[in-house]
Amino acid sequence: MTDPATAPATAAGPAAPAAADDPTEWLTLPDVAERLDVTISKVHQMIRDRELLAVRRDGIRRVPAELVANNTVRKHLPGVLTLLHDANFSDEDILQWLYRPDDSLSGTPAAALGGDRAREVKRRAQAEGF
Repeated sequence: MTDPATAPATAAGPAAPAAADDPTEWLTLPDVAERLDVTISKVHQMIRDRELLAVRRDGIRRVPAELVANNTVRKHLPGVLTLLHDANFSDEDILQWLYRPDDSLSGTPAAALGGDRAREVKRRAQAEGF
């Protein structure tokens, strides 16, 4: 990971200070609205409905860019968010869970949501409740 204090701005927006296991590319909520071609109100609703994850970084709510791909939210993300919230994970805990490297997934659960291992990520999120 690069040092967030010296990280350059990206095409997806400025770099945000990162905590351990954080993604390196972030979108602000207006950026998410633009990418999804919806209103900012809809983005807030998606966050409330656990269709999307947003956390505060440097006082600004941000969304990991990787979770908003191809002008849509990752297909299995809402289910994973609901399962982890039901297991009493906070948004920060969920972020750490999604970005913790896992050798058996060949990367992170967040990256696996974009491929053929998405159902395995969902199964693992379900197991967190037990």
